[in-house]
Amino acid sequence: MTAHAYAGRTAIAGIGATEFTKFSGRSELQLALEACVAALDDAGLEPKRVSGLTTFTMESNPENEVMRGLGITELTHFSRVHHGGGAPAGIVQLAAMAVNEGVSDYVLCYRAFNERSGRRFGSGVQDQPAGASAEQAQFSWTSPYGLLTPASWIAMFASRMMHEHGVTSEDFGRVAVTCRAHAATNPKAHFYNRPITLDDHQSSRFICEPLRLLDCCQESDGGQAILVTSLERARDLRQPPGVIAAAAQGMGDDQQMMRSWFRESLMGLPEMAVCARQLWETSGLGPNDIATAVLYDHFSPFVLPQLEEFGFCAPGEAKDFIRSGEIALDGRLPVNTHGGQLGEAYIHGMNGIAEAVRQVRGTAVNQVAGADSGHVLVTGGTGVPTSALILSNDR
Repeated sequence: MTAHAYAGRTAIAGIGATEFTKFSGRSELQLALEACVAALDDAGLEPKRVSGLTTFTMESNPENEVMRGLGITELTHFSRVHHGGGAPAGIVQLAAMAVNEGVSDYVLCYRAFNERSGRRFGSGVQDQPAGASAEQAQFSWTSPYGLLTPASWIAMFASRMMHEHGVTSEDFGRVAVTCRAHAATNPKAHFYNRPITLDDHQSSRFICEPLRLLDCCQESDGGQAILVTSLERARDLRQPPGVIAAAAQGMGDDQQMMRSWFRESLMGLPEMAVCARQLWETSGLGPNDIATAVLYDHFSPFVLPQLEEFGFCAPGEAKDFIRSGEIALDGRLPVNTHGGQLGEAYIHGMNGIAEAVRQVRGTAVNQVAGADSGHVLVTGGTGVPTSALILSNDR
């Protein structure tokens, strides 16, 4: 596979976020605008120079409202990516493509919601309207059996991982403990100064066995925005560029929405394997080139197969990789140095991209040695059609 044309020629020039809370006290549009203004201020760019917007199909803030709220005079590009948490790196890829093709000079990627004080995604699909569309009908194959919530869907995969690979609940807990340890030193994280122990994890209540409360990500209110432009333009702005070395989207065979139980095997994440292959082939990089990784952690069990799909360890060996401390700050591959969605906030992975930018800038709270002169991997949602990217320093 040849390198994508935008790779190495586009960059993230600005990042901005609101505070991450459980009750924002303001509209989702206000959150989106605040995050966008913060990203533009980070880059030192006036809003009127933005001509592109990309976001999620689940976003409630229309591009024309964001445009008007920011004082943008015209848009030449606006696009969205479906499948919820699978979208974050995908919208950055769309922005990079638009920039590289000359469709837009500066593109803002944004995501904002009141996911705790408003509609709570974790509550399930039982309120889905009955209908004949493919998107509505897909839930009819599993919902009558009580598989209504994301936690119940992931529990199916987690149970099979335990059966086939000897993974234990403690292994899932080690992921949660690590993310919370990183969040505990991050003042922006909801769980700042609140680490947990493995005993805390094991004593937390079951949500859907084998998933415990502390295996499940937060429900957060907040917004995150990212400014994408050409590497050449980014060099003239306020911050060191986060170079987009590679980006990818991926769907696997017989892809479902977090319920791909009808494949020959429940092991692995084929959709993430599609992303991994593209990232390695188009960038010329490999697992040994990655200094740190932001792995989508909506549920702790799915961190394990991501380590395997990207080749950091062999299939079935992620549990050993984690047991030996390799995902901690002093390990081979520090994971989720901001605390992840388990510890910082759940903003559909967009806050993870911001952390990758901080790592390549050398400004992260939990800065990893070599990340500011190396490469950082970021992944989108797991179990769904997904996306991933690699950011590098401009050196």
